[in-house]
Formats: sequence, C-alpha cells, structure tokens
Amino acid sequence: MEKCKDRFVLNFTPTGMIPTKEMTPHVPVDPPEIIEQVLEAAELGTTMVHLHARDLQTKQPTYKKQIYKEIIGGIRKHNKDLIICVSTSGRNFNEFEKRSEVLDLEGGSKPDFASLTLSSLNFNQQASVNSPEMIQLLPAKMKEKHIRPELEAFDLGMLNYARYLIKKRLIEPPYYFNLILGNIACAQADLLHLGLMINELPPQSIWSVGAVGIPQLQMNTISIAFGGGVRVGLEDNIWYDDDRTLLATNRRLVERLIKISASMGKRPYTPQEARPLLGV
Repeated sequence: MEKCKDRFVLNFTPTGMIPTKEMTPHVPVDPPEIIEQVLEAAELGTTMVHLHARDLQTKQPTYKKQIYKEIIGGIRKHNKDLIICVSTSGRNFNEFEKRSEVLDLEGGSKPDFASLTLSSLNFNQQASVNSPEMIQLLPAKMKEKHIRPELEAFDLGMLNYARYLIKKRLIEPPYYFNLILGNIACAQADLLHLGLMINELPPQSIWSVGAVGIPQLQMNTISIAFGGGVRVGLEDNIWYDDDRTLLATNRRLVERLIKISASMGKRPYTPQEARPLLGV
C-alpha cells in the first residue's frame, strides 16, 4: 500500500517509564486509567498506541505480561481496531527472558507491534543497555510470534544497525521507525539532525518523529509538514508550554496535534487504513 500524502501515523505514548504521579497527576500508571486514556485518544483519532506497564504496587516499570494482558484486553474490549505496541525496553531490566515475556501473549491479548531500540544509549541519569545479541534475539522472537518491530532510533548509528538487521533477515519490510530526538547523548532536536536521519532510512520505511521534552511539539509539527508521522504523549514530555508553567494532559497533546495537522490539510490514518501500510 502506498502512503497517502494527506495522512500520517499518530503514535500515542501515554505512560512511558519515567513520569510519576509526583511529577504530574495526569500520567496514567494503573491499567484502568491507561485503558481510559488510550480509548479517549483513539476516539480523537490516534492510529496506534505504544504501551508501557507499571507494577500495581510500586508503580515502577514492569515487564510482566499479565499486566500488559489486562491493559490490552481492556482496550480491545471497546476498540478492536487500534494498533497496539508493547515495550521491550531494557532500561530497568535487561534479561532476555524478562524483556521478551510480553511477546508470549496470545489470542486477543497479542500485540501488533513491540518496540526494538537499535543500540545502547545514555539518558540523563540512566543507561539503556541493548547488546548486539539482545537486538538480534528480540526481533527473532518477534518474527517467530508474528509481531512487528517498532524500530526506535535515537541517532544515525542506530539506523545503520537497522540495515544490519535487514541483511540478517531479522526484520522485514515495511519498516516502521520512531525517530526520537533531543536526548542528551543522542541526535538533537534540530532540522539538520532530523534531515540526516530521514536521509539514512532504508527503502520501504514509514517514519514517525518524537522528541524528549519541550521540542516535542516542534519536531511533531515539522514531521507532519514533511510527510512523516508523530510520536506524542506524556512518555516524552509532561509540559504543554515552552515555559513549563502548564502541565500537559495526554488528551490536550493529541488534540493540539490533530488541530495543527488539520490546518495543513492532513489527518491521522485510522487504524484500519494504517494496518496494510505498516504490514500488520
């Protein structure tokens, strides 16, 4: 399926691993509130959701498939079309058995996508370790389970590693990339860095752009203007304004982007429209 010039992928990231209720009361951490906010965003017009789960007691990130099952089941009870991606992040746990546990979900709880960070990187206060072995084991299991990889790239080197995975036939087209800018140790949120990353994408790639913190809106808007999709939500940015005086809600972040895209004559793909485009 060819990409439509007036459509884009809107990838909603409601929770992430960092935001807490102490940082912002608006971040959803328990399954019922994650489900509620995902369904609300779906009604507004999101194409897909990128899920992180939290432990029910500690509210810290968890890899447990049972919690993902509850979240996915709650979403699909009311919306069977939304494209669902789960996290296999290694920021808090790095054993393959833990990171890949969520890929064992079956039936109505099986995700459409799972995230795959393409190299190790440093965040402000924490490392995300992704060894070459891990980055090959995860897509191999995704392929076995018929779950598509959501390829997360924070700099040019990660795009080169994606080409290596293509050569090894561990990932297959169409390739869906999230280009995430603005992290302290990676590509920054400016036009040159973004342009270089887009230029290095392999053929048959569909791409969305996100940014850490305040540049989220700027990078999202640039991406829509130049034919890309967006990654948006409280996972990457908890503020609504540049001066950090107003805490954002997921609803307001999504609504703002849809209004901006409408002013450009564009709108998000529906999940039904995006499935053949993304190879789901």
